Amino acid sequence: MTLILKTNPTSPDPDILRCAAEILRRGGIVAFPTETVYGLGAVIYNEDAVRKVYVAKMRPPDNPLIVHISRESMLEEVAINMPEKAYKLINKFWPGPLTLILPRSPNIPKIVTGGLDVVAVRMPAHPVALGLIDEVGSPIAAPSANLAGRPSPTTAEHVIRDLYGRIDAIIDAGETLYGVESTILNILTDPPTLLRPGAYPVEEIERVLGESIYIPPFARGFAEAERALAPGMKYRHYAPETPLLLVEPRSGDLEAMVSTIRSLAIKHLGVGEKVCIVASAETVDRYRDLPVELLVIGSRRNMFEVAKNLFKTLRRLDDLNCTIGIVEGFEERGLGLTVMNRLRKASKTKIPV
Repeated sequence: MTLILKTNPTSPDPDILRCAAEILRRGGIVAFPTETVYGLGAVIYNEDAVRKVYVAKMRPPDNPLIVHISRESMLEEVAINMPEKAYKLINKFWPGPLTLILPRSPNIPKIVTGGLDVVAVRMPAHPVALGLIDEVGSPIAAPSANLAGRPSPTTAEHVIRDLYGRIDAIIDAGETLYGVESTILNILTDPPTLLRPGAYPVEEIERVLGESIYIPPFARGFAEAERALAPGMKYRHYAPETPLLLVEPRSGDLEAMVSTIRSLAIKHLGVGEKVCIVASAETVDRYRDLPVELLVIGSRRNMFEVAKNLFKTLRRLDDLNCTIGIVEGFEERGLGLTVMNRLRKASKTKIPV
């Protein structure tokens, strides 16, 4: 049995936090909301508990976990030799969805970092997450609370679907704010390197740093890194069970994209498949004459909305028992880079037009 603990997201019940914290201190694992997605937490110093996280998620052991802290004083426990750039970003963006790669403190078991000498650290901006870490009195290692490779969970219902019976408890505090994971930045390189685009756009971070950030191909979703310094760099991620075709308007030509999607849909309908199309608010009407399921992910003028809806839309494909999903691509600017990273990693086939 997995214990379900419901609470208010902005004013969490202290008894709920105490109950969840006690489970963690006893070596259990607990799913909890952050402002990005739900995380699956274990006390970082309990190697057996951390191992349970990997087992519950069926996560490869070389895929590191993010260490979550609730106050800056906890940084001294988890990181050493902090570069000045780190403090500049921390002062601006924490608490919030920015994860920094820092030199690992010897205190942290290497099972948390996938055997590496660096550690991914962030301070979440969610009252439940911060209250839970404070109640435990220790940093918590937490990847997303889903089976490895599946779309990340933005509600407790998503966690229940993937992990019920595999973990000790779930704190249900409703839907998360951003709907996509934190941005991960390696500031130990020169220039700093984006490891995973996320809820903070790269352009915003560059303005604070006063310098450009290097964006490798794997951060755009085109390839896997040879080794994972942080989550999302290696292995397939975010994929629904429904095979997904991504049509990318590389030249910004929406007409060519719509035409290609219509042709693909007609082709798959012709062999008896149930087709779902994931479209923007601006283009969805172009498909209404087709006998397909239509899912509107949001407006191209509001990429925050698109990012927030992304994972729940991918999970909806499976709910509808689609045999094929066709999804529109977006411009790689601002949160568009985050959305395209997730869509490329989730897709079986990518079709540029």
